[in-house]
Amino acid sequence: SHGLDTLPNKAKVFIKPNIVFWTKSVPFPKWGVITTSRVVEDMVVLLKERGIDDITIGEGPALAKAKDLETPAHAFKTLGYDALKKKYGVNYFNTFERPFEKVDVGESVTLNFNRDILESDFVVNLPVLKTHTQTMVSLGIKNLKGTIDVSSRKKCHSAKPGLDLHRMVSKLFLPMPPMFTLIDGIYSQERGPNVDGQARRSNLLIASPDVLSADRVGAKILGLEPSEVPHLVHAAQALRRPVDLSDVEVVGEPIEKVVSPHEWGWPYSEDGSLPAAMEKKGIKGISYPKYDLTICTYCTGLTRVMLLAIARAWKGAPFNDVEILTGKLMQASPGKKKTLLLGQCICEANKNNPNIREMIAVKGCPPSHMAIFKALRQAGIQADQDLFEHM
Repeated sequence: SHGLDTLPNKAKVFIKPNIVFWTKSVPFPKWGVITTSRVVEDMVVLLKERGIDDITIGEGPALAKAKDLETPAHAFKTLGYDALKKKYGVNYFNTFERPFEKVDVGESVTLNFNRDILESDFVVNLPVLKTHTQTMVSLGIKNLKGTIDVSSRKKCHSAKPGLDLHRMVSKLFLPMPPMFTLIDGIYSQERGPNVDGQARRSNLLIASPDVLSADRVGAKILGLEPSEVPHLVHAAQALRRPVDLSDVEVVGEPIEKVVSPHEWGWPYSEDGSLPAAMEKKGIKGISYPKYDLTICTYCTGLTRVMLLAIARAWKGAPFNDVEILTGKLMQASPGKKKTLLLGQCICEANKNNPNIREMIAVKGCPPSHMAIFKALRQAGIQADQDLFEHM
C-alpha cells in the first residue's frame, strides 16, 4: 500500500492501537475488541527496519474511574508492551498521564488532543476491524477518539443539532500528522466495540496511507456502503472527496472476495422500547428505549449491566410500569409509574418533566455502580447486588 513511503528519516513515530476496554478481574483480551499484539510488534519491526528508533505506543482506554492508572498499566504489561520496550526500545504510556492540547477542529468546535501524537512526525494508526452500535463502524478515524481527553469524549456525544456524534467523530483525523492506517482484521467484531460483541476470525489486514480510503474499504468489507456511514460521509465532504471507492486503488485480495457482513446494531422491539431478546423472553412492565447518539461511552457500559440485571431479575410477573431513560435528549412518557434517569445528563433534561410521577434520579457522570443497584431496587426490580459489587 506504500504506507511508509512518506516516513521521514529518523522520524518520531506514534503508534495508536485500540484498547477500548480492559479489566484486571478476568482473563483478557477478548479478540476483536483490542488490537492484537502480533500486529503491534510486526509494525514495530517494520519501523525498526527503516531506521526508526523513536517509537511510542500511546492509548487512553475507557475507564470507570478517570484516575485509575493501574488498569491501563496492567493492560500494557499483559499485551506485551514491556517486552517490546526491552526488545526494541519502544516507549509506551497512558495518554491520561500526559498533557493535552486544545485544537480547533472547525465549526467552533475545540477538542483536547494528546500532545505527544500532535508533536510526532508520523502516526501509525492500528484500529480493529469492527462495527459499532452507534457510529456503525469503528475503524481508523473512530480509533483516534482514544487520543482525546474525557471531557472531549463526552463532548463528542453532543445534543446540539448539526454537531452529533457522527459529525464530531469525522473531525478526529484533521489535526493528525502524516498517518499510516493499518486495520487489524485478524479478528473482526460484530456489534462492537466492546466485549458483548461477537468476534470472528477474519484473517484480514487493510492498510493505506489515507485513513479515509482505509475506512471506506473497511466499511465495505463489513457489509456497509461507505455512503451509509455518516461520519465517513462527513469526512469525505470535508475533504471534497467521493464517498464511494471511485478514487481508491485496491491491491491484494479483491474486496468482493473478502466481504463478510457484520451487524452493527442490537435489535430492538418494533416500538424501540426494549431489546428484542428481552421482548422475546416475555419481559413486561418495563420500557428501556433504545440508546441514541448522545449517551457517552461511560453510561453505555452501565446500560449493558443494567439490562443484564433486569433480565436476571424477571421471574415471570410484569415489572411495576418502569421507564428507564439515558443520554441527553430522551423525555419521560406520560402514564408511567416510575421513571429511572441514568446519569447526570438525562437527570438535567427531565428535572422539570411533568410526566414523571415518581422520579428515580441516578446522578453522577457516570453514576456509581451501587447507586444504580439501589435505584433498580427502588423501582421494584430485585437486581442481584453481587452483579454490581463485582461489576
